[in-house]
Amino acid sequence: MPAHALTRPVLLTLCACVLVAQSMVAAVNLLIPQLSSSGLHPSHTEVLWTVDAYVIVFAGLLVPAGALGDRHGRKGALLAGLALFAAGAATSALAPGPALLIAGRGLSGAGAALITPATMSILVHLAGPERRARAMASWTLAIGLGGMAGNLGGGLAGQYLSWRALFAAMVPLAAVLAAAVAVTTPRTARSAQGSPDPAGTLLLTAGLVAVLFGIIEGPGHGWTSARILAAFTAGALLLAAFTGHALRSRAPLFDPRVFRSAGLRATTLGLATGFFGLFALFFVNSQYLQQVKGYGPAVTGVAIVPLIVGMALVPRFAARWSARPRPVVGTGLALIGLGLLAASTADAHTPYPLYACWLLVISAGTGLAMPALTLGVVVSLPAHQAGLGSGLGTSAREIGAALGVAVAGTALAGHADFASGMGPALRVVGLTVLAVTALVVIGHRSSGRPARTAVAAPATREPVV
Repeated sequence: MPAHALTRPVLLTLCACVLVAQSMVAAVNLLIPQLSSSGLHPSHTEVLWTVDAYVIVFAGLLVPAGALGDRHGRKGALLAGLALFAAGAATSALAPGPALLIAGRGLSGAGAALITPATMSILVHLAGPERRARAMASWTLAIGLGGMAGNLGGGLAGQYLSWRALFAAMVPLAAVLAAAVAVTTPRTARSAQGSPDPAGTLLLTAGLVAVLFGIIEGPGHGWTSARILAAFTAGALLLAAFTGHALRSRAPLFDPRVFRSAGLRATTLGLATGFFGLFALFFVNSQYLQQVKGYGPAVTGVAIVPLIVGMALVPRFAARWSARPRPVVGTGLALIGLGLLAASTADAHTPYPLYACWLLVISAGTGLAMPALTLGVVVSLPAHQAGLGSGLGTSAREIGAALGVAVAGTALAGHADFASGMGPALRVVGLTVLAVTALVVIGHRSSGRPARTAVAAPATREPVV
C-alpha cells in the first residue's frame, strides 16, 4: 500500500472514530447524579455497572478484536464496530430499566473494542514508515481529545439535556462515521497467518475481564474481600491458562513470547502509567471542581479543557523526535507525575488559573509521551500484527486508567471527606507515576526492531480484503 494512500480525509475519519469511542469512557461519569435520580430507579451497584460495563467489555475484547481485524479485514472490523457501538447506544437510550441500560453499555464497549485497534492498524498500513510517527501523533491526540469530549459532552448533557439524549446522539453520529469510512477508507492487506482461536480468545477475554472487575470493584468491596480476591485469582488462572494454550497452539491468538521484547514491555508499561495518572486526575478533577469549587456539570466539563492544549500542540513536536524515544518518553511521563504532585496542593482557595497551569503541565507530558509510546508498540511487532499491537497498547491504557481510578478512590476512602483526601490521593498517584517512569526509561529501547515471535511472517504478499 503506497504511503500516499493516507489522505487527509482518511486520517480525519479514522481519528474521529477513535475519538467517539474513547469519549464514552468518560462521558457517563458526569451523568451519575442524573442517572441516580432518574425514573429507572437504579441501585448504587447498577449505577456503577452502567459506568463500568463499557470499560470492562472494551478493554477485555481489545486484543482479540485487534487480531480479528488483522486476519479478516480491518475496514470490515471497523464498520462492524461502529454498528455495534450504535446498537448499544440505541439500547441504552431506549432502556426501560437498568438491566438493558447496562447491556447497551456493554454492547457499545464491544463496538469500541473493534473500532480502536482497527483505526490504528489501518493508519499504520496506509502511512508507511516515513509518515508513521505523525499518524500515530494524530491518533494519540484523538484518544486524548476523546476523554475531553466525553467530559464536555457529559457535562453539557447533565446540565441542559438528559442522559438519554447523550446516548441517542451517538446513533446518528456512528452512522455518519460509518458512511465516511465506507467512502474514504481503502481496504488494507490482511494477515495470512493462522485461523480463529476460539479457546484462546475465550481464555484471554475472561482473564482480562476478571482482572478488570477486581480493579474496578476493589475500592467498593475492599481489596481483601472474598469477591475481589476470587476475581484476581480467577483472572490469574485464566491468563496462565491462555499462556499455556498459546505456547502449545500452532495458530494462537497471539504468541506471548512477543513480550520477550524489552521495548514492547517498556512501551506497554509506559502507556499504562500515563493513563494511570491521567484517569486518576479525571476521577478527582470532576469531584474537586463540583464539590470543592462549586462548579456546575457544564462548567466542570469546560474547566478541564486546558488538558486539550498540550495534547493538541505538543505531539507536533514529539513526532519530530521519534528517532529518540527514550528522552521523549521519560520527560513526558515525568511531567505527568510532577503535574499531579502540583495539583495535589489544590484546595478551595486555589485560583482556577493556577489549577489550569498544572493541568497544562500534565497535558504537555501526555502529548509528549503518548505518541512515542504508541509508535513503540507498533514497531515492536511485525507489520502484519499492527491490529494486535494496537489491542495490546489500548488494553494497557484501559487497565492503567482503571487502576488510576481505583487507587485514587481507595486513597480518598481513607479520609473523612473529599477535600482532605484529594491531596494525599494525587500525591500517591503522582509519586507512583514518577517511580514507574524510571523503570520505563531503563527498559525502553530505541532500536525499534520488531519482536521475534514463534510464528514466522508470511513469505508471500498478503491478500487485500
